[in-house]
Amino acid sequence: MSAYIARRILLMIPTLLGILFISFVVVQFAPGGPVERVIAQLSGADTGGSSRISGGGDFAQRAPGQGGPGGDAVSSKYRGAQGLDPEFIKKLEVQFGFDKPAPERFALMVWNYARFDFGMSYFRTVSVIQLVKEKLPVSISLGIWLTLLTYLISIPLGIRKAVKDGTRFDTWTSAVIVLGYAIPGFLFAILLIILFAGGSFFNWFPLRGLTSDGWSQFPWYWKIIDYFWHLTLPLISLALGAFATMTFLTKNSFLDEIRKQYVMTARAKGCSENQVLYGHIFRNAMLIVIAGFPGAFISAFFSGSLLIETIFSLDGLGLLGFESVLNRDYPVVFGTLYIFSLMGLVVNLISDLTYMWIDPRIDFEAREV
Repeated sequence: MSAYIARRILLMIPTLLGILFISFVVVQFAPGGPVERVIAQLSGADTGGSSRISGGGDFAQRAPGQGGPGGDAVSSKYRGAQGLDPEFIKKLEVQFGFDKPAPERFALMVWNYARFDFGMSYFRTVSVIQLVKEKLPVSISLGIWLTLLTYLISIPLGIRKAVKDGTRFDTWTSAVIVLGYAIPGFLFAILLIILFAGGSFFNWFPLRGLTSDGWSQFPWYWKIIDYFWHLTLPLISLALGAFATMTFLTKNSFLDEIRKQYVMTARAKGCSENQVLYGHIFRNAMLIVIAGFPGAFISAFFSGSLLIETIFSLDGLGLLGFESVLNRDYPVVFGTLYIFSLMGLVVNLISDLTYMWIDPRIDFEAREV
């Protein structure tokens, strides 16, 4: 076991390096950058992005160098830099670290990330770690409750579908689940807003944030009510297509076990259907479902929430990553990429170890990683 865990941990190092290297190379060839972003804002040509640029403000105040000598020389490197003082552009490059060659910048980034030093945001006066901490409550709320809701509905439904396999119940529930999976969550979110959040019909649910104004002054029980009141529509939108995979996985796992010899033996001994189902089949059929919980949580935590966060004005990690890409805030982009990639690799290891813990017959150490 220890040798297997050590091998998996060692394999995380080249995997993370590969992810960072490919992303770094892609960024080098992508048009635009933080320097161009500041130049565009100074020239009044910036129409993208959504964050407030504060890191380049001190340089913006020194922009009276516009029109100075050498402005045309700068324009050959940065589009839109005509009329800007070359010294001003050089100071921008130094501030963002672009005065160093790409290999040196990549090596420095890897060294800092190995020590979990993700630096400061280019355009916000806050560290990357602090930004992630500020956005975590929203993403954690969505991830935890979506995962619990999915398991609480999908597992009983999947068991019922396995027991009623081929019946009308199985057919129509499958049709409803597949239809829900096919409907984009953001379109359903817009429909919910129109119907229930003051769009055109009812105004039953709030449209912004996770809590109401003055939430800290509410009694504890009203805080809980207000919290779930705000979560209702975003969770329904996210959960619409989340039941399909887990429901069909549960159903197929139970169907595989129902057809095995030990089930027929238990029935022949006079066990009731509930005893057979929950006393014999349940433990074996649920191995793959339970062991996949860590991965399901991470998937619900980070995926599919960008549009939902935007629609419901939830300032979470999905929205942070999107805005950082638009604003070319590379420390935030690479920092969050590194953190999420590392978490994904660790969760995959935990999932494998959970398999081994639940079913001792599984031995990953006996095979090559």
